[in-house]
Amino acid sequence: MRASDITILDVRGLSDITDYFVICTGDTRRQLRAIAARLTDELGRCVPGKAHSEGEEDSSWILIDLGEVVAHLFLPDARGYYDLELLWGDAPRVAWDPE
Repeated sequence: MRASDITILDVRGLSDITDYFVICTGDTRRQLRAIAARLTDELGRCVPGKAHSEGEEDSSWILIDLGEVVAHLFLPDARGYYDLELLWGDAPRVAWDPE
């Protein structure tokens, strides 16, 4: 799906809502919807019945709530505006290999 600038934040101990934030960027609304559909499908298999999403139609920010993981999919301008990495600056980043 070609999401870019993927960041994973460990918010355990900082949030009572979830354990991890996955933040990524898509170039277009269509691409955001495709990424959201793929995440909901793939990750929904691991956590059946828990996937819930918000902002899918004409939004520049789609949120997918999987319980322990919340994914934030942004268009570039919205990601810069909301700047979740700064807002959750105390959260450690999780190292991962995209390959």
